[in-house]
Amino acid sequence: MTEERPRAARGLRDWVVDILCLALAAVIGILAAEALRKDPDVSPALLAADQIVGAVACVALWTRRRWPVPLAVTLIVISTFVPPASGAMLVAVFTVAVHRPFRTVAAVGGLALVSEPVQAAVRPDPDLPFLVATATGVLLVLTVIGWGMFVRSRRQLVLSLRERALRAETEARLRAEQAQRLARERIAREMHDVLAHRLSLLCVHAGALEFRPDAPPAEVARAAGVIRDSAHQALEELREVIGVLRAPGADGGGDRPQPTLAALEELVEESRQAGMEVVLDQRVADAASVPEATGRTVYRIVQEALTNARKHAGGAEVSVRVEGSAEAGLTVEVANPPGGGPGEPGGTDRSGVTDGSTARSGAAVPGSGQGLIGLAERAALAGGRCSHGPTPDGGFRIHGWLPWRP
Repeated sequence: MTEERPRAARGLRDWVVDILCLALAAVIGILAAEALRKDPDVSPALLAADQIVGAVACVALWTRRRWPVPLAVTLIVISTFVPPASGAMLVAVFTVAVHRPFRTVAAVGGLALVSEPVQAAVRPDPDLPFLVATATGVLLVLTVIGWGMFVRSRRQLVLSLRERALRAETEARLRAEQAQRLARERIAREMHDVLAHRLSLLCVHAGALEFRPDAPPAEVARAAGVIRDSAHQALEELREVIGVLRAPGADGGGDRPQPTLAALEELVEESRQAGMEVVLDQRVADAASVPEATGRTVYRIVQEALTNARKHAGGAEVSVRVEGSAEAGLTVEVANPPGGGPGEPGGTDRSGVTDGSTARSGAAVPGSGQGLIGLAERAALAGGRCSHGPTPDGGFRIHGWLPWRP
Protein backbone atom coordinates (compact mmCIF):
# COMPACT_ATOMS: atom_id res chain seq x y z
CA MET A 1 0.00 0.00 0.00
CA THR A 2 1.25 3.46 -0.84
CA GLU A 3 1.18 6.32 1.57
CA GLU A 4 -1.73 8.68 1.38
CA ARG A 5 -1.03 12.06 -0.08
CA PRO A 6 -1.33 15.03 2.31
CA ARG A 7 -4.32 17.23 1.91
CA ALA A 8 -3.83 20.36 -0.15
CA ALA A 9 -5.95 22.57 2.12
CA ARG A 10 -7.63 22.25 5.48
CA GLY A 11 -11.37 22.39 5.72
CA LEU A 12 -13.49 23.43 8.66
CA ARG A 13 -13.54 19.86 9.99
CA ASP A 14 -9.73 19.68 9.82
CA TRP A 15 -9.39 22.91 11.73
CA VAL A 16 -11.73 21.67 14.47
CA VAL A 17 -9.89 18.35 14.75
CA ASP A 18 -6.48 20.07 14.88
CA ILE A 19 -7.62 22.44 17.63
CA LEU A 20 -9.04 19.57 19.67
CA CYS A 21 -5.81 17.56 19.24
CA LEU A 22 -3.72 20.55 20.30
CA ALA A 23 -5.94 21.10 23.34
CA LEU A 24 -5.70 17.42 24.30
CA ALA A 25 -1.90 17.48 23.96
CA ALA A 26 -1.74 20.66 26.04
CA VAL A 27 -3.88 19.14 28.81
CA ILE A 28 -1.68 16.03 28.99
CA GLY A 29 1.44 18.22 28.98
CA ILE A 30 0.07 20.38 31.81
CA LEU A 31 -0.75 17.29 33.88
CA ALA A 32 2.77 15.95 33.31
CA ALA A 33 4.27 19.31 34.28
CA GLU A 34 2.18 19.42 37.48
CA ALA A 35 3.40 15.93 38.38
CA LEU A 36 7.00 17.03 37.87
CA ARG A 37 6.41 20.12 40.03
CA LYS A 38 5.98 17.79 43.01
CA ASP A 39 9.42 16.25 42.42
CA PRO A 40 11.95 17.97 44.71
CA ASP A 41 14.78 16.91 42.39
CA VAL A 42 13.38 19.03 39.53
CA SER A 43 14.68 22.58 39.64
CA PRO A 44 12.49 25.54 38.62
CA ALA A 45 14.73 26.18 35.59
CA LEU A 46 14.37 22.59 34.39
CA LEU A 47 10.62 22.73 34.97
CA ALA A 48 10.40 25.96 32.97
CA ALA A 49 12.44 24.41 30.16
CA ASP A 50 10.16 21.36 30.17
CA GLN A 51 7.10 23.57 29.88
CA ILE A 52 8.59 25.57 27.01
CA VAL A 53 9.56 22.41 25.11
CA GLY A 54 6.10 20.96 25.75
CA ALA A 55 4.46 24.13 24.39
CA VAL A 56 6.68 24.04 21.29
CA ALA A 57 5.79 20.36 20.80
CA CYS A 58 2.08 21.23 20.92
CA VAL A 59 2.54 24.02 18.37
CA ALA A 60 4.48 21.63 16.12
CA LEU A 61 1.35 19.51 15.84
CA TRP A 62 0.09 21.91 13.18
CA THR A 63 2.55 20.19 10.81
CA ARG A 64 1.38 16.67 11.64
CA ARG A 65 -0.64 16.30 8.40
CA ARG A 66 2.28 17.25 6.19
CA TRP A 67 5.10 15.41 7.95
CA PRO A 68 3.44 12.86 10.27
CA VAL A 69 6.29 10.33 10.50
CA PRO A 70 9.24 12.75 11.04
CA LEU A 71 7.20 14.71 13.57
CA ALA A 72 6.20 11.56 15.47
CA VAL A 73 9.78 10.25 15.63
CA THR A 74 11.07 13.65 16.80
CA LEU A 75 8.40 13.96 19.50
CA ILE A 76 9.00 10.38 20.68
CA VAL A 77 12.66 11.20 21.26
CA ILE A 78 11.86 14.53 22.92
CA SER A 79 9.11 13.10 25.15
CA THR A 80 11.54 10.48 26.44
CA PHE A 81 13.40 13.24 28.26
CA VAL A 82 10.66 15.90 28.45
CA PRO A 83 7.43 14.44 29.90
CA PRO A 84 5.29 17.54 29.08
CA ALA A 85 5.80 16.68 25.40
CA SER A 86 4.11 13.28 25.89
CA GLY A 87 0.69 14.60 24.93
CA ALA A 88 1.98 15.93 21.60
CA MET A 89 3.82 12.64 21.07
CA LEU A 90 0.59 10.63 21.51
CA VAL A 91 -1.26 12.86 19.03
CA ALA A 92 1.57 12.49 16.51
CA VAL A 93 1.56 8.68 16.88
CA PHE A 94 -2.24 8.72 16.41
CA THR A 95 -1.79 10.73 13.21
CA VAL A 96 0.70 8.19 11.86
CA ALA A 97 -1.74 5.36 12.64
CA VAL A 98 -4.51 7.19 10.74
CA HIS A 99 -2.58 8.24 7.64
CA ARG A 100 0.13 5.65 7.12
CA PRO A 101 0.16 1.89 6.35
CA PHE A 102 0.68 -0.77 8.99
CA ARG A 103 4.40 -1.24 8.39
CA THR A 104 5.13 2.40 9.14
CA VAL A 105 2.74 2.40 12.10
CA ALA A 106 4.45 -0.70 13.53
CA ALA A 107 7.89 0.95 13.31
CA VAL A 108 6.80 4.23 14.86
CA GLY A 109 4.65 2.49 17.47
CA GLY A 110 7.51 0.18 18.42
CA LEU A 111 9.78 3.17 18.95
CA ALA A 112 7.11 4.82 21.14
CA LEU A 113 6.69 1.65 23.21
CA VAL A 114 10.45 1.41 23.78
CA SER A 115 10.58 5.06 24.84
CA GLU A 116 8.08 4.54 27.68
CA PRO A 117 10.29 2.51 30.06
CA VAL A 118 13.23 4.77 29.17
CA GLN A 119 11.17 7.83 30.15
CA ALA A 120 10.03 6.16 33.38
CA ALA A 121 13.68 5.52 34.25
CA VAL A 122 15.15 8.86 33.13
CA ARG A 123 12.32 11.17 34.29
CA PRO A 124 10.42 9.15 36.91
CA ASP A 125 7.03 10.22 38.19
CA PRO A 126 7.27 10.83 41.96
CA ASP A 127 3.71 9.50 42.51
CA LEU A 128 3.99 6.31 40.42
CA PRO A 129 6.30 3.32 40.67
CA PHE A 130 8.43 2.44 37.66
CA LEU A 131 6.30 -0.51 36.53
CA VAL A 132 3.05 1.36 36.91
CA ALA A 133 4.39 4.36 35.01
CA THR A 134 5.74 2.11 32.27
CA ALA A 135 2.48 0.12 31.99
CA THR A 136 0.45 3.35 31.87
CA GLY A 137 2.61 4.78 29.09
CA VAL A 138 2.51 1.55 27.07
CA LEU A 139 -1.27 1.35 27.47
CA LEU A 140 -1.71 4.93 26.24
CA VAL A 141 0.50 4.29 23.21
CA LEU A 142 -1.34 1.08 22.30
CA THR A 143 -4.69 2.86 22.76
CA VAL A 144 -3.88 5.71 20.40
CA ILE A 145 -2.39 3.29 17.84
CA GLY A 146 -5.47 1.05 17.96
CA TRP A 147 -7.80 4.03 17.75
CA GLY A 148 -5.89 5.47 14.81
CA MET A 149 -5.89 2.17 12.92
CA PHE A 150 -9.64 1.86 13.52
CA VAL A 151 -10.20 5.34 12.09
CA ARG A 152 -8.01 4.48 9.10
CA SER A 153 -9.86 1.22 8.39
CA ARG A 154 -13.20 2.99 8.67
CA ARG A 155 -12.06 5.67 6.24
CA GLN A 156 -10.85 3.03 3.80
CA LEU A 157 -14.18 1.23 4.10
CA VAL A 158 -16.07 4.43 3.35
CA LEU A 159 -13.78 5.14 0.39
CA SER A 160 -14.20 1.62 -0.95
CA LEU A 161 -17.98 1.84 -0.62
CA ARG A 162 -17.92 5.19 -2.38
CA GLU A 163 -15.75 3.82 -5.17
CA ARG A 164 -18.01 0.80 -5.44
CA ALA A 165 -21.05 3.05 -5.70
CA LEU A 166 -19.36 5.15 -8.38
CA ARG A 167 -18.36 1.98 -10.23
CA ALA A 168 -21.91 0.68 -9.98
CA GLU A 169 -23.25 3.96 -11.35
CA THR A 170 -20.75 3.84 -14.20
CA GLU A 171 -21.64 0.23 -15.01
CA ALA A 172 -25.34 1.07 -14.85
CA ARG A 173 -24.79 3.98 -17.22
CA LEU A 174 -22.82 1.74 -19.59
CA ARG A 175 -25.55 -0.90 -19.45
CA ALA A 176 -28.15 1.76 -20.18
CA GLU A 177 -26.13 3.03 -23.13
CA GLN A 178 -25.70 -0.50 -24.41
CA ALA A 179 -29.42 -1.14 -24.03
CA GLN A 180 -30.16 2.05 -25.95
CA ARG A 181 -27.73 1.03 -28.68
CA LEU A 182 -29.30 -2.42 -28.95
CA ALA A 183 -32.75 -0.84 -29.01
CA ARG A 184 -31.67 1.46 -31.85
CA GLU A 185 -30.31 -1.53 -33.74
CA ARG A 186 -33.58 -3.41 -33.24
CA ILE A 187 -35.52 -0.38 -34.42
CA ALA A 188 -33.33 -0.06 -37.51
CA ARG A 189 -33.69 -3.75 -38.35
CA GLU A 190 -37.44 -3.73 -37.85
CA MET A 191 -37.93 -0.56 -39.87
CA HIS A 192 -35.76 -1.91 -42.66
CA ASP A 193 -37.51 -5.28 -42.74
CA VAL A 194 -40.98 -3.77 -42.73
CA LEU A 195 -40.53 -0.82 -45.07
CA ALA A 196 -37.88 -1.86 -47.58
CA HIS A 197 -40.13 -4.50 -49.11
CA ARG A 198 -43.13 -2.19 -49.46
CA LEU A 199 -41.16 0.78 -50.70
CA SER A 200 -39.41 -1.28 -53.35
CA LEU A 201 -42.84 -2.28 -54.68
CA LEU A 202 -43.81 1.39 -54.78
CA CYS A 203 -40.66 2.27 -56.69
CA VAL A 204 -41.27 -0.46 -59.26
CA HIS A 205 -44.83 0.58 -60.03
CA ALA A 206 -44.07 4.30 -59.92
CA GLY A 207 -41.20 3.78 -62.35
CA ALA A 208 -43.49 1.84 -64.65
CA LEU A 209 -46.06 4.64 -64.64
CA GLU A 210 -43.33 7.18 -65.34
CA PHE A 211 -42.15 5.17 -68.36
CA ARG A 212 -45.68 4.53 -69.71
CA PRO A 213 -47.57 7.83 -69.38
CA ASP A 214 -49.56 6.88 -72.52
CA ALA A 215 -50.85 3.61 -71.06
CA PRO A 216 -54.61 3.02 -71.21
CA PRO A 217 -56.49 4.76 -68.37
CA ALA A 218 -57.65 1.43 -66.99
CA GLU A 219 -54.08 0.13 -66.68
CA VAL A 220 -52.89 3.42 -65.15
CA ALA A 221 -55.74 3.32 -62.65
CA ARG A 222 -54.95 -0.29 -61.80
CA ALA A 223 -51.26 0.51 -61.25
CA ALA A 224 -52.18 3.55 -59.17
CA GLY A 225 -54.41 1.31 -57.07
CA VAL A 226 -51.50 -1.04 -56.45
CA ILE A 227 -49.33 1.92 -55.41
CA ARG A 228 -52.06 3.18 -53.10
CA ASP A 229 -52.52 -0.23 -51.48
CA SER A 230 -48.79 -0.71 -51.02
CA ALA A 231 -48.43 2.76 -49.48
CA HIS A 232 -51.36 2.08 -47.18
CA GLN A 233 -49.85 -1.23 -46.04
CA ALA A 234 -46.47 0.42 -45.51
CA LEU A 235 -48.07 3.10 -43.32
CA GLU A 236 -50.02 0.52 -41.34
CA GLU A 237 -46.92 -1.58 -40.71
CA LEU A 238 -44.91 1.51 -39.79
CA ARG A 239 -47.63 2.52 -37.33
CA GLU A 240 -47.55 -0.95 -35.78
CA VAL A 241 -43.77 -0.91 -35.43
CA ILE A 242 -43.75 2.53 -33.81
CA GLY A 243 -46.55 1.50 -31.47
CA VAL A 244 -44.64 -1.56 -30.33
CA LEU A 245 -41.40 0.40 -29.87
CA ARG A 246 -43.24 2.91 -27.70
CA ALA A 247 -44.79 0.19 -25.55
CA PRO A 248 -43.17 -0.36 -22.11
CA GLY A 249 -40.80 -3.30 -22.06
CA ALA A 250 -40.85 -3.76 -25.83
CA ASP A 251 -37.95 -5.87 -26.98
CA GLY A 252 -38.31 -5.58 -30.69
CA GLY A 253 -40.99 -8.25 -30.82
CA GLY A 254 -43.69 -6.98 -28.50
CA ASP A 255 -47.33 -7.86 -29.14
CA ARG A 256 -47.16 -7.12 -32.85
CA PRO A 257 -47.83 -10.26 -34.90
CA GLN A 258 -44.55 -11.31 -36.47
CA PRO A 259 -44.39 -13.22 -39.75
CA THR A 260 -43.17 -16.82 -39.57
CA LEU A 261 -42.35 -19.51 -42.07
CA ALA A 262 -46.05 -20.17 -42.56
CA ALA A 263 -46.38 -16.70 -44.14
CA LEU A 264 -43.64 -17.37 -46.70
CA GLU A 265 -46.03 -18.35 -49.48
CA GLU A 266 -47.98 -15.13 -48.96
CA LEU A 267 -44.74 -13.14 -49.27
CA VAL A 268 -43.84 -14.92 -52.51
CA GLU A 269 -47.33 -14.38 -53.91
CA GLU A 270 -47.08 -10.69 -53.08
CA SER A 271 -43.83 -10.47 -55.05
CA ARG A 272 -45.46 -12.27 -57.97
CA GLN A 273 -48.27 -9.72 -57.90
CA ALA A 274 -45.58 -7.07 -58.35
CA GLY A 275 -44.41 -8.73 -61.56
CA MET A 276 -41.55 -10.86 -60.26
CA GLU A 277 -41.00 -14.42 -61.35
CA VAL A 278 -40.48 -16.38 -58.14
CA VAL A 279 -40.17 -20.15 -57.85
CA LEU A 280 -40.73 -21.41 -54.32
CA ASP A 281 -39.37 -24.80 -53.31
CA GLN A 282 -40.81 -25.36 -49.82
CA ARG A 283 -39.55 -28.70 -48.49
CA VAL A 284 -40.53 -28.30 -44.87
CA ALA A 285 -43.47 -30.62 -44.32
CA ASP A 286 -45.12 -28.68 -41.53
CA ALA A 287 -44.17 -24.99 -41.63
CA ALA A 288 -46.24 -24.30 -38.53
CA SER A 289 -44.01 -26.62 -36.48
CA VAL A 290 -40.92 -24.50 -37.10
CA PRO A 291 -40.03 -22.42 -34.01
CA GLU A 292 -41.30 -18.87 -34.34
CA ALA A 293 -37.90 -17.20 -33.94
CA THR A 294 -36.31 -19.44 -36.57
CA GLY A 295 -39.22 -19.10 -38.97
CA ARG A 296 -39.25 -15.34 -38.57
CA THR A 297 -35.54 -15.15 -39.39
CA VAL A 298 -36.05 -17.27 -42.52
CA TYR A 299 -38.95 -15.03 -43.53
CA ARG A 300 -36.78 -11.92 -43.15
CA ILE A 301 -33.95 -13.48 -45.18
CA VAL A 302 -36.31 -14.31 -48.05
CA GLN A 303 -37.98 -10.89 -47.80
CA GLU A 304 -34.64 -9.07 -48.02
CA ALA A 305 -33.49 -11.29 -50.90
CA LEU A 306 -36.66 -10.64 -52.90
CA THR A 307 -36.38 -6.93 -52.25
CA ASN A 308 -32.77 -6.89 -53.50
CA ALA A 309 -33.67 -8.96 -56.55
CA ARG A 310 -36.47 -6.54 -57.38
CA LYS A 311 -34.03 -3.63 -57.05
CA HIS A 312 -31.06 -5.01 -58.94
CA ALA A 313 -32.26 -7.89 -61.13
CA GLY A 314 -35.53 -6.77 -62.65
CA GLY A 315 -37.15 -9.44 -64.83
CA ALA A 316 -34.90 -12.25 -63.57
CA GLU A 317 -36.42 -15.42 -62.17
CA VAL A 318 -35.77 -15.82 -58.46
CA SER A 319 -35.62 -19.28 -56.91
CA VAL A 320 -36.36 -19.74 -53.22
CA ARG A 321 -35.55 -23.03 -51.50
CA VAL A 322 -36.31 -23.84 -47.88
CA GLU A 323 -35.63 -27.22 -46.34
CA GLY A 324 -34.67 -28.76 -43.05
CA SER A 325 -35.68 -30.76 -40.03
CA ALA A 326 -35.37 -30.64 -36.27
CA GLU A 327 -32.14 -32.68 -36.48
CA ALA A 328 -30.43 -30.93 -39.41
CA GLY A 329 -31.66 -27.37 -38.82
CA LEU A 330 -33.25 -25.10 -41.38
CA THR A 331 -31.57 -24.12 -44.64
CA VAL A 332 -32.72 -21.26 -46.85
CA GLU A 333 -31.31 -20.29 -50.23
CA VAL A 334 -32.40 -17.50 -52.58
CA ALA A 335 -30.71 -17.15 -55.95
CA ASN A 336 -31.27 -15.23 -59.15
CA PRO A 337 -29.43 -14.93 -62.47
CA PRO A 338 -28.33 -11.54 -63.81
CA GLY A 339 -31.18 -9.10 -64.35
CA GLY A 340 -32.09 -7.49 -67.64
CA GLY A 341 -29.97 -4.49 -68.56
CA PRO A 342 -31.18 -1.15 -69.83
CA GLY A 343 -33.24 -1.47 -72.95
CA GLU A 344 -34.11 -5.11 -72.39
CA PRO A 345 -37.70 -6.01 -71.78
CA GLY A 346 -38.85 -6.98 -68.32
CA GLY A 347 -41.82 -8.89 -67.01
CA THR A 348 -45.35 -7.57 -66.89
CA ASP A 349 -47.09 -7.17 -63.57
CA ARG A 350 -50.75 -7.64 -62.74
CA SER A 351 -51.46 -3.97 -63.39
CA GLY A 352 -50.52 -4.39 -67.01
CA VAL A 353 -47.67 -1.93 -66.79
CA THR A 354 -44.20 -3.22 -67.71
CA ASP A 355 -42.00 -3.37 -64.61
CA GLY A 356 -38.87 -3.51 -66.74
CA SER A 357 -39.55 0.06 -67.64
CA THR A 358 -38.01 1.04 -64.36
CA ALA A 359 -34.59 0.06 -65.61
CA ARG A 360 -35.12 1.71 -68.99
CA SER A 361 -36.25 4.94 -67.42
CA GLY A 362 -33.13 5.04 -65.26
CA ALA A 363 -35.17 5.09 -62.06
CA ALA A 364 -33.23 2.33 -60.36
CA VAL A 365 -34.07 1.67 -56.72
CA PRO A 366 -31.07 2.63 -54.55
CA GLY A 367 -29.54 0.27 -52.07
CA SER A 368 -26.94 0.64 -49.31
CA GLY A 369 -26.10 -2.99 -48.52
CA GLN A 370 -27.17 -2.54 -44.91
CA GLY A 371 -29.92 -5.11 -45.35
CA LEU A 372 -27.45 -7.90 -46.12
CA ILE A 373 -25.34 -6.90 -43.13
CA GLY A 374 -28.48 -6.98 -41.01
CA LEU A 375 -29.29 -10.48 -42.26
CA ALA A 376 -25.88 -11.76 -41.18
CA GLU A 377 -26.32 -10.16 -37.74
CA ARG A 378 -29.85 -11.52 -37.38
CA ALA A 379 -28.73 -15.04 -38.31
CA ALA A 380 -25.77 -14.85 -35.90
CA LEU A 381 -28.06 -13.77 -33.07
CA ALA A 382 -30.25 -16.79 -33.81
CA GLY A 383 -27.21 -19.08 -33.57
CA GLY A 384 -26.89 -19.63 -37.32
CA ARG A 385 -25.08 -18.12 -40.25
CA CYS A 386 -25.89 -16.29 -43.45
CA SER A 387 -23.64 -15.69 -46.45
CA HIS A 388 -24.16 -13.90 -49.72
CA GLY A 389 -22.26 -13.18 -52.89
CA PRO A 390 -22.27 -13.29 -56.67
CA THR A 391 -22.59 -16.55 -58.59
CA PRO A 392 -20.29 -17.60 -61.47
CA ASP A 393 -22.92 -16.63 -64.06
CA GLY A 394 -23.17 -13.09 -62.71
CA GLY A 395 -26.22 -13.61 -60.57
CA PHE A 396 -26.55 -13.40 -56.82
CA ARG A 397 -27.10 -15.95 -54.08
CA ILE A 398 -28.00 -15.73 -50.40
CA HIS A 399 -27.57 -18.86 -48.30
CA GLY A 400 -28.42 -19.24 -44.64
CA TRP A 401 -28.60 -21.97 -42.02
CA LEU A 402 -30.39 -21.75 -38.70
CA PRO A 403 -30.68 -24.17 -35.82
CA TRP A 404 -34.08 -25.70 -35.18
CA ARG A 405 -34.66 -24.45 -31.68
CA PRO A 406 -37.25 -22.28 -29.89
